Amino acid sequence: MASFTLHGIPVSRGIAIGRAHLLTPAALDVKHYLVAEERLEAEVHRLQHAIAEVHRGLQALWTDLPRDAPTELGAFIDVHALILSDPMISEAPLDIIRTRHYNAEWALVTQIDELSAQFDEIEDEYLRERKADIQQVAERVLKVLMGTALLTPPRLPSDEYQPQMIVIAHDISPADMLHFRDRSFIGFVTDVGGQNSHTAIVARSLDIPAAVGMSQASQLIEQDDWVIIDGDAGVVIANPSPLVLEQYRARQVALLKARKKLLKLKKTPAITRDGTPITLLANIELPEDCPAALEQGAAGVGLFRSEFLFMGRAGHAHLTPSEDEQFEQYRKAVVAMKGRPVVIRTLDIGADKPLDQSEHTALNPALGLRAIRYCLAEPQLFLTQLRAILRASAFGKVRMLIPMLAHAFEIDQSLAMVAQAKAQLREAGQKFDDGIDVGAMIEIPAAALALPMFVRRMDFLSIGTNDLIQYTLAIDRVDYEVAHLYNPLHPAVLQLIAMTITAGKKAGIDVAVCGEMAGDVKLTRLLLGMGLREFSMHPAQLLAVKQEILGCDLTTITPQTRKILRSMEPDAIALAVEQLQVI
Repeated sequence: MASFTLHGIPVSRGIAIGRAHLLTPAALDVKHYLVAEERLEAEVHRLQHAIAEVHRGLQALWTDLPRDAPTELGAFIDVHALILSDPMISEAPLDIIRTRHYNAEWALVTQIDELSAQFDEIEDEYLRERKADIQQVAERVLKVLMGTALLTPPRLPSDEYQPQMIVIAHDISPADMLHFRDRSFIGFVTDVGGQNSHTAIVARSLDIPAAVGMSQASQLIEQDDWVIIDGDAGVVIANPSPLVLEQYRARQVALLKARKKLLKLKKTPAITRDGTPITLLANIELPEDCPAALEQGAAGVGLFRSEFLFMGRAGHAHLTPSEDEQFEQYRKAVVAMKGRPVVIRTLDIGADKPLDQSEHTALNPALGLRAIRYCLAEPQLFLTQLRAILRASAFGKVRMLIPMLAHAFEIDQSLAMVAQAKAQLREAGQKFDDGIDVGAMIEIPAAALALPMFVRRMDFLSIGTNDLIQYTLAIDRVDYEVAHLYNPLHPAVLQLIAMTITAGKKAGIDVAVCGEMAGDVKLTRLLLGMGLREFSMHPAQLLAVKQEILGCDLTTITPQTRKILRSMEPDAIALAVEQLQVI
């Protein structure tokens, strides 16, 4: 077999070498036919039975979840169960059967296609990728309808040789991942997905290499092909030559040694060689992520993405989480962090997202009613969340973070609503931290260019580099046609980040970076040289970044960084940043 290389999105670091195990989507084999009038109810019952069977299967997976399974797996199974119960899945296809006379499989695929088209309009990358959850739930129902079980390899006795396996699929659900947990799988490759897909999140939690967004990997790679995943580069090599295989095995051994060395840094303070302390925080989606953050030595939570609490409720505003539900989740995270600070970001979604039953679709969701704009347009929803966050502040150090601010009136209205939420809690006799810090996400170029109005009003700033880069360069990094233009080292991006850090320092307020740049070890020294002293990232990235910090001398790095910031040539900047690594 000829060797070939595929390029996708790196989502979980490391190198995996093994045999390919292919998963074929059931949706590819769906038959389309019309059902006679007298057979309609029988067809309805067939779909209902399949949905019920999938429900039972998810419950069994939850019950059998190993104690050492990542918390994300259990949470995602819950989300899939919620999706399965949603009328958009459990009832709408039944109406299609009755009105259009479609067979059950065709009706389900038709409904899923309609829902998927709605999700494609969502600008927020994390929420857009939740489309995959709906498709994965439908996939499980289709397999029951078609009588096809998940094709997992059999368990082998412990004394038998188990070849290491790399799963290749169009997409993989968290529930399907559990089927592979007790088998010898060492990596995942999918045609679709991005940095925030569940495949990516679970792969990082399991700490195994993965690459997604490979487009046609499941069609090009054949069963039992030798496959290499380079999780750092987002590269997959099929049928590698003996020389390439030997090179990657050597790199794999070196990486394993480096990881063992990193584990020794867990309790080492993050201090540069010149004695400057650096704060390393964790990004989380769930309260259950907190133990992993503490295990990696996080000094707190720098970003709690509260959107996750609103997932699995698509199309039903009345099912948005109540104040008590939200409070309990925030409280769990605060208590779990044992006195360390927890930064909770308010809802970062928009009117185009399926939290309501509105038919409105934004012409350009990226520039539409989203994040704080949406929250200010839905004051009761916003006040409910603010009260829940404030109540959680009675249990530990909580800071509140407002996303996508650009205007002074947005800041003032947000702070006024925080004050209103406090007044409501006082009247109700509820405890909260009256002096809670309220910060702003700097993720719009206009915000970075109008920092004086932010530092006068806000208690801290957090730079969301993912959106800042996209808005500054006017690109969508998950659009493969322009993804090559996504460049964290573009001089305009670096100027905006440096301006924000400098403005915060002059005003005496904290500035953190919570985007992907914070967890990229190749950029750690650059950010330190800009003056950044607070990094927030996925827990799995903390120790590698700490290692960079421990080897860095700011008295040497800072002057070199100033030179980089004066450059307007991207190639020269990239070379200079590379040279920072050896200083």
